[in-house]
Amino acid sequence: MTCRVRAIAGATLALLLWDAGVAVAQSATDPPAPVTAPPSSLDLTSEKVSHLQADVAGHDYIAAEELLLKEIEPEPKSARAASLLAYLGSIYFLNHDYLNAAIAWKKSDAITPLPSGPQFSLAMAYIRISHRDWARPLLESLSAHDSKNALYPYWLGRLDYDAQQYPEAIQRFQQAIALDPAMARAYDSLGLCYFSQNENAAAVKNFKTAIDLDQTAPHPSPWPYIDLATTLEFLGRPQEAEAAMRQAVRLDPKLAAAHYQLGHVLEHLGRLQAAVPEMQEAIRLDDNYPEPHIALAQIYKRLGRPDAANEEVKIYLRLQANERTKQ
Repeated sequence: MTCRVRAIAGATLALLLWDAGVAVAQSATDPPAPVTAPPSSLDLTSEKVSHLQADVAGHDYIAAEELLLKEIEPEPKSARAASLLAYLGSIYFLNHDYLNAAIAWKKSDAITPLPSGPQFSLAMAYIRISHRDWARPLLESLSAHDSKNALYPYWLGRLDYDAQQYPEAIQRFQQAIALDPAMARAYDSLGLCYFSQNENAAAVKNFKTAIDLDQTAPHPSPWPYIDLATTLEFLGRPQEAEAAMRQAVRLDPKLAAAHYQLGHVLEHLGRLQAAVPEMQEAIRLDDNYPEPHIALAQIYKRLGRPDAANEEVKIYLRLQANERTKQ
């Protein structure tokens, strides 16, 4: 994400989507948590199993990691260590330590080949550490061995989308939908591909299908609404975009991107005073999110508050510099 959505003649819609923040839907919302064997299946004493279960239930992942590492250390290349390493990889993943998750799973795989579940989680870890080139062959292998699992073409489609290979991504998402017609996120991603190719009617249709399918989910995703709103705003339908964005905020009030996009829609509608608290809420929810600051600076400038605008520009530049340092 680099700047706000803006309607510009001849725009490359893939870049527009990326700038709008819609690409977040592709990269940061739903890599599934790893599927693990129960701690009771590990070669541990009942006391240590109880400790491990309590640590995981209480999200004390550091304690769980320490327990497992101590058990692995005496015989790090044994069959017992392989199962412990596989479980350790899952704990690292749950703790958002994706690099160490990948390392643990690779060590386990070197001793005993990983089952398909941990292999898929390893691919997700690779994506999280920006090694899509490592994830792709793993997902392709999984898909070749289990051609009826919709998750594999779906995630291969995500990789194609990230690489801006939209025709290939469309084929992958259509394959996932053929395998699982109720897969709402595949329709959402398909809509993003169509939007990126300026096929806006098809994009809107797929976003709405994703929304309809997601209605009965225990936790409906806000992203189809955000993606739909971005498309509607681009098409010059800001009132409809506002309605979609308010649904996104209702579904996930803690999602900074939803408040940011709602603020942008309100600004587009000329409701500057209403846009300000939405941008401020996005900033409160994610203090490392640069875009709301530059958007807020523009709003403050239009409201005749140059000092506040300049302060937001400074924060934006600092956050952008921090992002470049991390890359």
